[in-house]
Amino acid sequence: MKKLYKYLAGVLFALIVCGGAMLFFANRQIEKTTGNFLYNSVQIIPHNKVGLLLGTSRLKRGGFPNEYFNNRIDATVELYNAGKIEYVVISGDNRKKSYNEPQDMKEALLQKGIPASKIFLDYAGFRTYDSVYRINHIFGQTHFTIISQEFHNQRAVFIANKLQLAPIAFNAKEVDAYMGFKTKVREKFARVRVFFDLWTQTQPKFLGEKIIIP
Repeated sequence: MKKLYKYLAGVLFALIVCGGAMLFFANRQIEKTTGNFLYNSVQIIPHNKVGLLLGTSRLKRGGFPNEYFNNRIDATVELYNAGKIEYVVISGDNRKKSYNEPQDMKEALLQKGIPASKIFLDYAGFRTYDSVYRINHIFGQTHFTIISQEFHNQRAVFIANKLQLAPIAFNAKEVDAYMGFKTKVREKFARVRVFFDLWTQTQPKFLGEKIIIP
């Protein structure tokens, strides 16, 4: 019995070490290779016809405002008003009737003055990988500006580069460390999955008809 315990403990230790190594490698690789594609200043970011706004929920659990949502909306409006993007594709989750990230974001952009004719909705952006894949295969874009917080932009840009696309990204304002702790922890593990998706050449759950942006 003691030998069995030792064997199981050894296996568990090896799994922990391998898991930690994978987390370190994935996060290090993504951060190291994407820095040159990320911008904090609207003055120096290059122009692209389309901005890809990555979806998030309007409210947090408990009904409180989600600052990730508000800050991404503000960043998109800033880019549009500065003439750095002409159209916005909002890609997010709409798997439930009661939960519609793209529509919520569209309404927020409309309230900020962006015309409805300049906004396109991607209801099948269930994951960041799907959003990036679909901006090319459904909306026909190879050069585009990703809009989210920096940690999220890093992963999205890494995916786009590996899919042979030409992205840049605009960093929306971060939320405070306490409010964003859980999101940052989830992000670490999501980056490991990116490598699995790329290795297996994963496709989104839904593709569909192509949508032409003028």
